[in-house]
Amino acid sequence: MADDTTAITIDGTEYQIADLSENARNQVMNLRVTDQEIARLQQLAIAQTAHTAYARALSCPSRRTEPGMIDPAAAGEW
Repeated sequence: MADDTTAITIDGTEYQIADLSENARNQVMNLRVTDQEIARLQQLAIAQTAHTAYARALSCPSRRTEPGMIDPAAAGEW
């Protein structure tokens, strides 16, 4: 897209959004909404990956002194 608010590039050709049909403008809006949702979901995936890593670190046997407890001496062994 050339200018996110006034023009869009489709198959290598730039179009002024104001010159598009109402249907095409709606499709551009739908593309932008889905792009935003994809970006949000990518952030969610990053957070889920971090969550999993932190949970695995807590469950690592070498870091526990008894079930559910973390050995403070082992905490710096990363």
